[in-house]
Amino acid sequence: MARRKTRTVTLGDVKIGSEFPILVQSMTCTDTEDASATIAQIESLIEVGCEAVRVTVNNDRAADALPEIRKHCPIPLIADIHFTHRLGLRAIDAGVDKVRLNPGNIGSLDRVREVVRAADAAGIALRIGVNSGSVEKDLLEKHTWPSPEAMVESAMRHCKTVEDMGFTNFVVSLKSTDTNTVLAANRQFAKATDIPLHLGVTEAGRPGYGSLKSAVGLGALLLDGIGDTIRVSLTGDPETEIPVAFDILKASGARVTSPELISCPTCGRIEIDLEALMDELEERLQGENVPVKIAVLGCVVNGPGEASEADIGIAGGGGKGILYRNGKQVRIVPEADMVDALIEEIHVFKKERAAKIGS
Repeated sequence: MARRKTRTVTLGDVKIGSEFPILVQSMTCTDTEDASATIAQIESLIEVGCEAVRVTVNNDRAADALPEIRKHCPIPLIADIHFTHRLGLRAIDAGVDKVRLNPGNIGSLDRVREVVRAADAAGIALRIGVNSGSVEKDLLEKHTWPSPEAMVESAMRHCKTVEDMGFTNFVVSLKSTDTNTVLAANRQFAKATDIPLHLGVTEAGRPGYGSLKSAVGLGALLLDGIGDTIRVSLTGDPETEIPVAFDILKASGARVTSPELISCPTCGRIEIDLEALMDELEERLQGENVPVKIAVLGCVVNGPGEASEADIGIAGGGGKGILYRNGKQVRIVPEADMVDALIEEIHVFKKERAAKIGS
């Protein structure tokens, strides 16, 4: 899909921007000062696919733990700073890859400049984070509420501050608990600059509704081609955020890293045991990372057409199914062999894809 063109930002060994895959982030919920617990949670996040991790640095004890955490964190490490710019300076000294700060609550511009100079000298990135809950007082008075316009003006103000210092290795986030505000603010900012955007609906809630709310907000922006890193903010274990983020990327077509399974609703036209087929197929595809679209349809009305639209598909009915690959009918297979047939075609798809990439 078409991405909004941005500059490139360097985050450790990773590049962020429109020429690179959208990065999935999360944030630990441990006390950062407990280095062992924080490292263990980072390891758990990496196991489920997290590609960059943020830790809060809210006091000196947390800053003391950063060198040990840095030593055991193989992905980009981001320090989250609020209120005390001195902790940002300590985080930079500890070797983090990026500092996230909210200029609206860090104090004077001189303090922001100190952090920028230190980041520049260390060769690390910054994230300028603007939240609707911490827009500067003068902008609230001007706009009467933390509107998208107020958030964008805040972000542009702080971007100018760091760019006037010759620093460009930064991304911006504009977050709110209100989905419409998130959409409007990010769309306005995206039109005005080429700065990479980190997307998120802040404090989205518990995994059920919070996942849906994040999908609405992030998905709409991704479909616009907006977004270079994302974080799904859910109440609970941060490990739950990662699969939701990747599913949002997959559903929007912004980044597909695993099979997309399409199956029809179990209406009265179903003529095969679709749920059992899907259970077995999902189990056998665990850990598979090929970006292939697979359709399993269970009736003769929409099945043949929709199955043929996927990379691989089966339209089933009456104990058998028509197998399609790249829109062409391959063969007819009995219901008992459908999953095996799909797996065989996936192996063929992988080989053909690898050959194309290699050439």
